[in-house]
Amino acid sequence: MITVKNLYHQFELGKKGNKTTLPVLEDISFRIQEKEIVAIKGRSGSGKSTLLNLISGFIRPTQGEIWINGTNVTELNETDFAEFRLQYIGFIFQNFQLIPSMTAFQNIELPLILKGTPASARQKIVEETLEKVGLQNHKEHYPSELSGGQQQRVSIARALVLNPPLILADEPTGSLDSETEENLLHFIEQLNRDLGITFLIITHDEQVARIGNRTIEIADGSLLEGSDSREI
Repeated sequence: MITVKNLYHQFELGKKGNKTTLPVLEDISFRIQEKEIVAIKGRSGSGKSTLLNLISGFIRPTQGEIWINGTNVTELNETDFAEFRLQYIGFIFQNFQLIPSMTAFQNIELPLILKGTPASARQKIVEETLEKVGLQNHKEHYPSELSGGQQQRVSIARALVLNPPLILADEPTGSLDSETEENLLHFIEQLNRDLGITFLIITHDEQVARIGNRTIEIADGSLLEGSDSREI
């Protein structure tokens, strides 16, 4: 599902003629199989969020390759990667990233609109997705009218609506209380078990990491020795 080969990344700081280089990731290699839940764990500043942005295609690596579902995504241009994301990747964010002026239904519907799904089909797909996350009675509610756990379920529904084989989750429980976090983690496990979705979860939280089949640990931009990366 995901293969990362000898990945390096650095940021350039400063103005032209007076730039400095900040290394962020160094020689990262790992493989994630289809239908796994894998946690990438590390402290703030370890490079894990940069790694997620590289896999997502929002930034380009300085060196190395990233393969997703048999495609070398590091060779895709911005337009092609945007289309690839719609086909293969869903996202769950720490702060939900829901549009406040849209209802739960409309937030979930948005990826279908971007993909060009006809309006006649969107209604049924969104209704079915709302049922999967247990929010069929909240479809007309705005984000401000929902609890944190309900907002995160809308975010998950938005990630699910295009039936992606892969979901990338960036600190998905970071804005939730402990009880809601536990419920959400069980829900992720259920989606993995029932729908066969592969999850890559970025976290600093040991409890979140425990739901993974494996944990890949990163510190100071490198994989820690002994991390279960199934290196290629």
